This record gives sequence, C-alpha cells and structure tokens, in this order.
Amino acid sequence: MDNAISATWYDLPKEGREDYLSWLHEVHIPKVLKRNGYLWATHIRNVWDEEREKEKERILVHTDDPRVPDGNDYLILFGAEMPIAFVDPSSSQLKETRSKEENEMLSLRIGERSCIFMVQDRIEGMESSSRSPGITPGPAIQIGTFNVNSLKNEEELSSWYAQVRMPRLKKMEGCVGARLLVSVSGWPKHGIMYEWTSVKSLLKNFHTETIERSRNAVKSLIHSPGSPTLGERIWPLSQ
Repeated sequence: MDNAISATWYDLPKEGREDYLSWLHEVHIPKVLKRNGYLWATHIRNVWDEEREKEKERILVHTDDPRVPDGNDYLILFGAEMPIAFVDPSSSQLKETRSKEENEMLSLRIGERSCIFMVQDRIEGMESSSRSPGITPGPAIQIGTFNVNSLKNEEELSSWYAQVRMPRLKKMEGCVGARLLVSVSGWPKHGIMYEWTSVKSLLKNFHTETIERSRNAVKSLIHSPGSPTLGERIWPLSQ
C-alpha cells in the first residue's frame, strides 16, 4: 500500500523545457523508481485559468511568507510504502551523488518547493476502477496544501474531512479517489489530493459544500502559493 507521497512543485523556463521533459520522463523518473520502497510516479502539468485564479484569491487565504517558493506550473509526485523511503537516503544526500547531467537538468527548476506526506485517510471514488497503470493516480490531479490558522481548529478540520468532504467525494461523477495528507517535511502541515478522470470532469462535478461547517473549515486554512493546483498527467500517459 502506498502510504506516503513526495510532492514537488516548480516552474520551467521556455529555453530547454522540452529537453528537460524528455530527460525527466525517459531517464530520471525510471531511475528514481528503482529506489527501495518507491511504488509509482506521476508528472503533472498544471493548468492556469484567470477566472479560477481570481476566485481562489477571493475565497482563500494564501501565505505571504517570502521563504515559501511559489513554483506551480508542474507537479511531480512519487508514491512509496512509507515516508522513510524518501529520506533514506535524503534529498541532500542524493544531491551529492548526482551526475553532471542531473545537476544541469534539475537546475532548470524555478521556485521549487517540496513536501513529504503521509496518508491520513483515503477514499475510492466512483471511477476508481479506471485508475491505471497500476496504482498510479488518475489522469487529473487537484492538490491543496495548507496550514491551519489556530491549534483549536486542527481537530475540527480532520473531523470535517472525515464526516463531510470525503463521504461526498465517493458520490461525485468522475472522481477516481482522494487522499487526506499530513506532512513529514515541508511548509504545509496538511494536504488533500483529489484524483479525477479529467480536468473538465473535475471542474464540472466537484462542488464544494455550502453549509456553515464547510465555510468555517475553508476560512481556517492558510494555503501554499497557488494552492490548490489543478493539472493533467503527462507521465505516464494514459493506457
């Protein structure tokens, strides 16, 4: 069972982008997947819509901490049995063993930020049988990452997800699944990852609750830059 997720958001310059993507998909990801405990990988190109961004800024609170990098164009995810797989060896230890090509390609990432998460809870959606290949997440991913504005709201947030949000997701058309996350490392303490059959389906069928409890839950969150991000899987390609 994949109980841990490593997530990295970043931007890329136009120059060298296609070479980087080819290298990442054909060389780097297959190499990383050979590490002990790693189970799957997926690379997401996030979509940007001006109206959606305006709505997020209107409803959500985002951190203004300049120490939190703000890359959001791409998201690479790795799944593992346990979080220990991502720190043994650690990213700093792996950096010491990189080849010249790896250093050159990975240095193209702009505004890179990473988190390691444990899965706190998960549900399988109506389209869970469509998940392929293997246990790789669905073709469209929305992932929100955030802290809670006070300790007194921590327990209520998890309770709200368990009693309101997660049960509703099971009945939403196009939902492959969802995972509630807590962090081992990285700026946000919490995360939520939605898997969907397509971005179009998610935008059409994922409706937030209008009850006061849900509004209060949303108001209690301080999001990472650009959170939640929404994108389409570009590796592996759908089968």
